[in-house]
Amino acid sequence: MIIHVVQQGDSIFSIANQYQTSIDQIVQVNALDQPEDLVIGQSLVIPTNTYTVQSGDSLYQISQLLGVSQQELANYNNINVNTPLEIGQVLQIPTPERTPITSNAYIEPTGDSVSQTLIQSARARAPFLTYMAPFSYQVNRDGTLIPPPLDNFPAIAAENNTALMLAVTNIEEGQFSEELGRLIVTDENVQNTLLDEVIRIANEVGYQDVHFDFEFLPPDTRENYNQFLRKAKQRLDENNLMLSTALAPKTSGEQTGQWYEAHDYQAHGEIVDFVVLMTYEWGYSYGPPMAVSPIQPVTGVVEYALSVMPAEKILLGQNLYGYDWTLPFEEGGEPAEAVSPNQAIQIARENNQAIEFDEEAQAPFFNYQDDQGNQHVVWFEDARSIQAKFDLIREHGLRGISYWKLGLAFPQNWYMLDQLFDIRKVRL
Repeated sequence: MIIHVVQQGDSIFSIANQYQTSIDQIVQVNALDQPEDLVIGQSLVIPTNTYTVQSGDSLYQISQLLGVSQQELANYNNINVNTPLEIGQVLQIPTPERTPITSNAYIEPTGDSVSQTLIQSARARAPFLTYMAPFSYQVNRDGTLIPPPLDNFPAIAAENNTALMLAVTNIEEGQFSEELGRLIVTDENVQNTLLDEVIRIANEVGYQDVHFDFEFLPPDTRENYNQFLRKAKQRLDENNLMLSTALAPKTSGEQTGQWYEAHDYQAHGEIVDFVVLMTYEWGYSYGPPMAVSPIQPVTGVVEYALSVMPAEKILLGQNLYGYDWTLPFEEGGEPAEAVSPNQAIQIARENNQAIEFDEEAQAPFFNYQDDQGNQHVVWFEDARSIQAKFDLIREHGLRGISYWKLGLAFPQNWYMLDQLFDIRKVRL
């Protein structure tokens, strides 16, 4: 597998010829809707086990392209690391060792029904998932739960040996509620009803993990939340259910702000079976334009988490989307529009724009002008940006990855996930 960045003059034919693979394979892996009209700067995942040396290539340059060391590439091909390469020479690409990984994806129906797009996405991606988490069961003020529409998600999960995650939130009237959050983590009667409901629903539907995503809790409820989790852990253990939580992206235990203060990384690491780090939304719909999950701040969150909990309890959060901002950005103005990686490529093509890559953020972006003369910037994900996250997971031995959310087209991610990792399956 190689990541090729489209250059001026490239065609799907020349790229397939360069890497000794078929056009059909490249089209399929990347879900190219217009393979005859590639975008300069677009990244393509090339399914191949060989690389043909081009004019100007060096062993070092090729090793960088393939993501392996120069010495490893030389040893794999039984050549001296200092031997000059010949144009047309075919090098074998070392096959990376597949690492066991736990993968989760949230799936969020809107309204009272599940769209065909979400059903198709669940069916297509369930083979690559340990868990699938319908989002979300919303807590009422008496501790009962409002379920999301499930349609045939349980059947799709069962067919693919994928476990279901019961995601519980303090969402009220469409947004996370501070007041409801306080009630949940401080009122024993609400807690008892909630845990009774969770266990009943888990047994009825077939959930294996209970996942609390309580956000914007009052800062003074930090220890209340910890105590609630201890209580929940005991009840869930008695019913053979796992417990996980979603954590705001912190880089220290003293980080201030309502999203962060009630989330105690060390306590969650001690109590729950695993956590999901919400390492995305640096660039968000109402915020200034930037990469959604730039690699440096993501790495900072991981490093802090590793300082207070074991790597085998950490799922790295990863977005499956980007945003299209209208410029100039105005605080409180119109929100940016969410776009899938494939949609972003389409927008760049339609506006005849080359895609650039920010090396510091490890994320692609481009600018364009719409038909009304408005300037835009689009930040999104591609094979290079997701490879950076996969490298982070492998480097630190993390438990795995958790995607927000299914329903947005990013086919490269799933192919690469399958090539680099063995997906754990834990369904009973």
